[in-house]
Amino acid sequence: QVQLVESGGALVQAGGSLRLSCAASGRTFSSYVMGWFRQAPGKEREFVGGISRLGGDTYYADSVKGRFTISRDNAKNSVYLQMNSLKPEDTAVYYCAAGRSNVIGTTKQAYVYWGPGTQVTVSS
Repeated sequence: QVQLVESGGALVQAGGSLRLSCAASGRTFSSYVMGWFRQAPGKEREFVGGISRLGGDTYYADSVKGRFTISRDNAKNSVYLQMNSLKPEDTAVYYCAAGRSNVIGTTKQAYVYWGPGTQVTVSS
């Protein structure tokens, strides 16, 4: 089992940057594909991006491509989401998730463990 805890959420002005972190417990972190999702008020939780087990592959939603970057450090059991050029529409609770698939899933069903989330608010 993996326990995940996100951190780094904050209030930031449009155009600014934030780096979210997700710390994982357990010895098998490198065996999981990791994903980032977000959920805005009144909306469904949506895929933001994901990273393969060893970090060699990443995949992003079109809405964040070119602005967000996912990385991981398996030695530290951590995954990161670097968010640049933030927009008010990026405001949401951001979740990290761990999946057992061999590929980066883009749906919630592809992930089995979830963190409690961290709030990101982008002001205009």
